[in-house]
Amino acid sequence: MNAPSTLSATEIATDRLRLRKARDADIDGLIALRTDPQVRAHLGGPRPREAVEQYFEANGISAIADRPGTYVIADKETDRLVGTLVLDRRSADLPGHVTEEGAELELTYLLGRGSWGSGLAFEAAKAALCAAADELPDQPVLVVTQTANERSLKLATRLGFQRVGTFEAYAAEQTLAAADLHSFKATASAPRPR
Repeated sequence: MNAPSTLSATEIATDRLRLRKARDADIDGLIALRTDPQVRAHLGGPRPREAVEQYFEANGISAIADRPGTYVIADKETDRLVGTLVLDRRSADLPGHVTEEGAELELTYLLGRGSWGSGLAFEAAKAALCAAADELPDQPVLVVTQTANERSLKLATRLGFQRVGTFEAYAAEQTLAAADLHSFKATASAPRPR
């Protein structure tokens, strides 16, 4: 494939959010996301705070900011980090694919507890998918989540993803859902990347 492997926009604005590259000022928020037991309940549990702090001390923010398709979800007015969103390739080595080659686009996101239930995950995901649909050729996009994560499954359905199947990974049943990227083609009123 000669086309870009993932979304190249450095910023995407919505009514309430700004999806942007991570900055040094985001490190405390990123540590909080990775160490919160409720946020990480369906992601193998919280990471030890000391290990996460050491990771950022050793690698800096560039470990996240330089990854293609990786965004901080920030409040548009305050620029405060409320979560993260990644639209990147799912490793062919992992289970859960809809093509023989694997490496399909995969949407992942993480929101801090204070932002749950307000539609921010939907707003951020929809904006990223619309931007990608305008930029990239049509292809499958995946969402993989623990089957026990009912909130995430409802969000995937609301976005238009269809359940494809389940598989076992990380000692839990995972649900694989897929959608065609161009089903998110932006309308005239949709957010535009910068």
